[in-house]
Amino acid sequence: MKKKFCFIYGTRPEIIKLSPLIKLFSRKSVPFFSIHTGQHYSYDMDRVFYEELGLFFPEYRLKIRSTAPYRQGEHTGRMLLEIENILLKQMPYCVIVQGDTNTVLAGALTAEKISTTESYTGFHIKVAHVEAGLRSYDRSMPEETNRFIADHLSDFLFVPGVKEKSILLKEGAEDKNIFVTGNTIVDAVCENIRAAEKKSNIAERLGLNRKAYMLLTLHRQENVDSKATFANIIKGLDKVCRRIKLPVVFPIHPRTAKMLDKFALKLPAGVKVIDPVGFLDFLWLENNAALALTDSGGVQEEACILGTPCVTLRENTERPETLDVGSNIIAGTNSGGILKAALKMLNTRKRWKNPFGDGKASERILRILLK
Repeated sequence: MKKKFCFIYGTRPEIIKLSPLIKLFSRKSVPFFSIHTGQHYSYDMDRVFYEELGLFFPEYRLKIRSTAPYRQGEHTGRMLLEIENILLKQMPYCVIVQGDTNTVLAGALTAEKISTTESYTGFHIKVAHVEAGLRSYDRSMPEETNRFIADHLSDFLFVPGVKEKSILLKEGAEDKNIFVTGNTIVDAVCENIRAAEKKSNIAERLGLNRKAYMLLTLHRQENVDSKATFANIIKGLDKVCRRIKLPVVFPIHPRTAKMLDKFALKLPAGVKVIDPVGFLDFLWLENNAALALTDSGGVQEEACILGTPCVTLRENTERPETLDVGSNIIAGTNSGGILKAALKMLNTRKRWKNPFGDGKASERILRILLK
């Protein structure tokens, strides 16, 4: 009998980063099924990516939404219950998760808990963590807890580079379980950048010229769920708009829009708010922006791969490679720091080496799993 695999995901970045691997499974006729937890649940944040990336809709769609930022246990716990029922029915050889979301934690933990009963049920499910070994060392971020626990539950640790392997070895992970594969985001960007340049018409829709605008993304809990922090970031954006004189295109996350309204905060006049966009439109925006301002880990990676200078609106990053090559800078959330970082990155050299791999991470991962 062929090994059957299960992909578990729930957010836009997970769909994008797993898409090259899922498509490779399909092309190689490797049996698998997918579970979408519903962590992102709007069409623009989710379903449109299946169409653009050429993916089949998942067999299981759970629609498990978060009820409040502080109900992390409830959110993850409801996922555990639903995922367990599916895994006990399907009994895959291995569960594959990617990144650092509540979905990742729930998928890895459910599979591992089922496997603890192996001595009397015979049930055992392996766990593979794609993009393992990343650390910000900031436990105030739920993502840091999620990725740390997922790593230490996993049988297969697919790390982007040697730095992440070193981190895991220091934490006690076994060398035989760690595989340096590169990052699947390179695979996804390489597969889709030409299509983005050909098919996207977002420049015409928004009246944009190449390198004549800045791109903003903002969604992390620690930034938008705190009124003081959110207000400081907005002050920084106002300073950037006044000094740099370029429009800021802002595909607004539903969570951010909700908190903006709740706190009665106003964005600067230079910020052009748009609805969330599909992957190809967003890839075009990243590739042609003069500067990206973000609190997203994925945007830090994508901007680095595409040669777009990046300013990170956080106090730390789990993507230190971007700092090392000079594609990214940590601005923090202080308004003066944001302006200073933006001016510096606009004047930086645009040629750096991509530190995330050669675009063949998915091939390596599949080869290892089939062994």
